[in-house]
Amino acid sequence: MKASRLVSLLLTLQQRRSARAAELAQLFEVSVRTVYRDVAALQAAGVPLWTEPGRAGGIRLLDGWRTRLDGLTGAEAAALFAGAAPAALAELGLGSVLLAAQAKVLATLPEPLRDRARTIAQRFHLDAPGWFHRGEELPHLMSIAEAVWEQRRVTVRYRRADGSVRRVLEPYGLVLKAGVWYLVARVPDADAVRTYRLVRITAVEPGGDRFERPADFALAQWWTASAAAFDRTLIRDRVRLRVSPHGLRRLPIVTDAAARDEAILHTGPPDERGWCEVELAVESPRVALTQLLPLGADVEILAPEQLRAEFAAVGAAIAARNA
Repeated sequence: MKASRLVSLLLTLQQRRSARAAELAQLFEVSVRTVYRDVAALQAAGVPLWTEPGRAGGIRLLDGWRTRLDGLTGAEAAALFAGAAPAALAELGLGSVLLAAQAKVLATLPEPLRDRARTIAQRFHLDAPGWFHRGEELPHLMSIAEAVWEQRRVTVRYRRADGSVRRVLEPYGLVLKAGVWYLVARVPDADAVRTYRLVRITAVEPGGDRFERPADFALAQWWTASAAAFDRTLIRDRVRLRVSPHGLRRLPIVTDAAARDEAILHTGPPDERGWCEVELAVESPRVALTQLLPLGADVEILAPEQLRAEFAAVGAAIAARNA
């Protein structure tokens, strides 16, 4: 987006004071001509930039001129770069901090860019949780967040399916996934990094010793790899189906995203009626039954035989109930 690139160009030149157009073009993955157009836009907005021709020339920013981004506090900068929605930051106690940071950033921008930023904020809004999602009661979120900020161990009581357990954790970070908070933490006793759903933490003993967070630990990359591994553990069985053209179009609505993409990619040629044979990866035949029932008469179960029989039994019961 041009507005974002203009701000990045301005801050880059503020740090370097000067740079060659080719270097900036490579940095922002645009053409040299685009760089010069961006420079012209900043000049028109009142930024004191000029260009110097020749091998030793480049694009320069007037010595001593700075934006007012220096006024950001550490908390305000953290709020801007957290990548979370305002509601999530409010849960962490950073709602007012985010507003202050946004106000300071807007105050530093030339008027045309300021108007552009306001327009984007007015016309785009991120609401990550799905429909009918009710917020969870998280009485220990702030205590966990403080432990994350301060790199202090915490002792928690965690509710599992087989009962409650006590754990000493080294909290590495918090993740908000589809409106649900998770804690990513190292378990010193097991020397392993694990994920804990915050709503299942029933007690927290803060004030533990400080720990050293690994410098090479990247929360976003770890979460992506962990989520992919979790998805793979869920897909343990495969079912073979025949689906109508209408059923094939509806398949992405009722099944797992990765499984449906693989199934559609390897779909065989349709028969004379347009029906296709599909092999679908599923968590289990029982889960597959609930996923495929909405397809109704647009799907035929070929294997396994038990799933075919259960599907037929449900269909017969529906027909009898509504006869």
